[in-house]
Amino acid sequence: MAEAQAPLTKKDFKSDQEVRWCPGCGDYAILNSVQGIMASLGIPRHQICFVSGIGCSSRFPYYMNTYGFHSIHGRAPAIATGIKTANPELSVWMVTGDGDGLSIGGNHMAHILRRNVDLKILLFNNEIYGLTKGQYSPTSPVGLKTKSTPMGSVDRPLDPLAFALGCGATFVARTIDSHLKHMEKTLLAAAHHKGTAFVEIYQNCVIFNDSCFEGFAEKTVRDDQTIDLRPGEPMVFGKTLEKGIKIVGWEPKVVPAAEADVWKSDTHSPGPAFVMSQLHLDPGMPRPIGIVRDVEAPVFEAAVHEQLRAAKAKRGAGSIKDLIYTGETWTV
Repeated sequence: MAEAQAPLTKKDFKSDQEVRWCPGCGDYAILNSVQGIMASLGIPRHQICFVSGIGCSSRFPYYMNTYGFHSIHGRAPAIATGIKTANPELSVWMVTGDGDGLSIGGNHMAHILRRNVDLKILLFNNEIYGLTKGQYSPTSPVGLKTKSTPMGSVDRPLDPLAFALGCGATFVARTIDSHLKHMEKTLLAAAHHKGTAFVEIYQNCVIFNDSCFEGFAEKTVRDDQTIDLRPGEPMVFGKTLEKGIKIVGWEPKVVPAAEADVWKSDTHSPGPAFVMSQLHLDPGMPRPIGIVRDVEAPVFEAAVHEQLRAAKAKRGAGSIKDLIYTGETWTV
């Protein structure tokens, strides 16, 4: 009889590499949370693969004691898709940033989301280019002064949640690096989702964009400035959960939580999901965190392998030589 394996712990997922982010970087908290939830999933390390592109966040695979790819700028979605399609049994996680994933990699990100590949995407959003030393990014707010926008950015920022929803993502969520319990809960929900799970993580860059989320993420204001969207539960917030969100003609309004028609978080309907993703753009509204969208849909790699099975059943396994000499060929 085979000897039973001891349960994995967070320590088992720590690699032997020195973690090299700036002291105080939010990436440390994210790494700690991911290592913790991986231990709880009960998946052997040899069946897990982390894929990243380029950027501060993309050091992540070095620090996970699993398989991993530190790939090329913006192309992590393509590589992760290939890995999951070739071996659907793997648990594949993709780590990217707001620059890597939404600028040079925006096209690849759109296609992995619409295909619904069964993997998990962690997008670290610090609203700045950190690795290349402080240029503005696709998510930087209007007016932000950086090395590449000394007079202030004139670009309207891209909203990651709205982008993911528009691409048809089946799981969309947001969390904050300093909100540790919330982050772990959100990551666990993403891990158990069948299909592409997209999680935006507000991540503080202490060097080039320090405290950019302080207005809603700081502990003393967080209860009043954020609303945690829990599927099927009333949308309430505040230090004593005294405030709620009511939708009047698709326009959100803050009302007393005791009102009977406070909206319940609806993660299945695309309309409410989009309204929630844009909630904080209205003055006086809290910033949404938690799960915005969670639906079931066919996964990409399952459909690919079903086609392969059907083709083999009809025409046999075939060979590379047969493939090369099939169709129009000629001799030079």
